[in-house]
Amino acid sequence: MSSVRVNKDDETVTIKIQGRFDFNLVQAFRDSYMDEGNRGSQYVVDLSEVGYIDSSALGMMLNMKKFLEADNGAIRIANCQPNLKKIFTIAHFDRMFKLD
Repeated sequence: MSSVRVNKDDETVTIKIQGRFDFNLVQAFRDSYMDEGNRGSQYVVDLSEVGYIDSSALGMMLNMKKFLEADNGAIRIANCQPNLKKIFTIAHFDRMFKLD
């Protein structure tokens, strides 16, 4: 089962995805960064427990970036498995996000 968990420490909001990062998480992922209580200046999308993403996950990341650019929120994609990092690199996400 896939899920989204949010943890906020000072100005850093960590969004941890578990399971598949796909269309089933659209609303939960959107809520994770749009909720006023989860606002910060730094955002980390932790993919340490994700083994699969689809094109809707890429779209969700772009929507997040567009939404947070108004607040100058920095986004980092953390703990990518090699297969996910390859997808992000092919899609040129390494130019739009910090990847580690």
